Amino acid sequence: MIGESGVSEKVLNLVYAQKLAALLEAEGYGVVMTRTTEEGLYDADASNKKAQDMQRRVAIIEEEAPVLTVSIHQNSYPEDSSVRGPQVFYYEQSVEGEKLATAIQDRLNEELEIERPRIQKGNTTYYILKRSVSTTVIVECGFLTNPAEEVLLQEETYQDRVAQAICDGILDYLRSALLSERAG
Repeated sequence: MIGESGVSEKVLNLVYAQKLAALLEAEGYGVVMTRTTEEGLYDADASNKKAQDMQRRVAIIEEEAPVLTVSIHQNSYPEDSSVRGPQVFYYEQSVEGEKLATAIQDRLNEELEIERPRIQKGNTTYYILKRSVSTTVIVECGFLTNPAEEVLLQEETYQDRVAQAICDGILDYLRSALLSERAG
C-alpha cells in the first residue's frame, strides 16, 4: 500500500516494528524480527511474492518458537477516507490471541486517546494468523487512506506513542499470563 503522499506501508511498518523491538528489548525481552530492511522475504523471480513472503515469515516463527508474535501493518479503506484508528486482529479460534489483541487494543485506544475506539477483531482468513504456531496478532496502526491519519502515522512523536502503546499492551498480556500461571 502506498499512501496519498507517496509513503510506503512497508517503510512505515519497519519503523514501527523497530521502535517496538527497542522498547521490548529495553524491558529485557528477546526480539526476533522477520525483516530488518525494506526488502520483502521473497525471491525476485517468485510468481507470487506475497505468498512466498508470508510463508517465509511463518517459517521463521516456527523456527524461533516465540512466546508471541506481533505483525505490524498500516490499514487502508479506499471506499471511505474518513475511516481511521488503530485495530488489532487475532485468529478467531485463539483464546490467547484474543487476550493479547484485547490488551494491545485497549492500550492503543487509551494511550492514543482515540475518539472512536475500535475493538479487537477475530479473523479466520489472514494467513499469518491461521498458520502461526505462536499466539499471534496483527496490529494495524492506522489508515493510510485517511489523509489526516496518513500524516500522523509519519510523525515520529506519534510513532513513538503507538510503539509504546503496543509495548504496554504486550506487557499487560505477559503480566496477566504470568499471574494466571502462578494462580493455576
